[in-house]
Amino acid sequence: MAHRNWLTAGVVGAAMAVVIAASAFFYSQESSSADGKAMILPVDPAPLVAVTKGGDRSFSIEVADTEAEREAGLMFRTDMADDHGMLFVFDASREVNFWMKNTPMPLDLVFVGEDGRIRSIKRGEAQSEAIISPGAPVRYVLELKAGTAAKDGIADGDLLRHPKIGANVDSD
Repeated sequence: MAHRNWLTAGVVGAAMAVVIAASAFFYSQESSSADGKAMILPVDPAPLVAVTKGGDRSFSIEVADTEAEREAGLMFRTDMADDHGMLFVFDASREVNFWMKNTPMPLDLVFVGEDGRIRSIKRGEAQSEAIISPGAPVRYVLELKAGTAAKDGIADGDLLRHPKIGANVDSD
């Protein structure tokens, strides 16, 4: 009888091992920057609006607000709509450094302060390991297709509006 219980336990244990192995395999198939695939986040239901001298510009955005999402960002992304971007949200204003390693398309990096005002706009070159920094603490970074900021008249000092940026930002 003890032998039979041991055998049954062995079968159950083996079945559990198969289930765990299968779960690990399918979990590892999810898209992530670690496996060289682009991370695609859900599009936020609220558009991001850039208030410029030439009028408002609206963008659909993905919001990267966890450490893992901010680390992956737009890596491995080969294309993006002209009116689309990714908003990086940090817990507090701080010095930030970005690079474009594993990012095959050039980007505009729009560095934004706690108040929603653009502090700096920098160009990120595809696949570059050069550090991109605004030189001052920021709370948010918006990544757009390269050239979008200039084409849409987005400039230093302009205001970005979005619920993640803050509900009480004054538009002066």
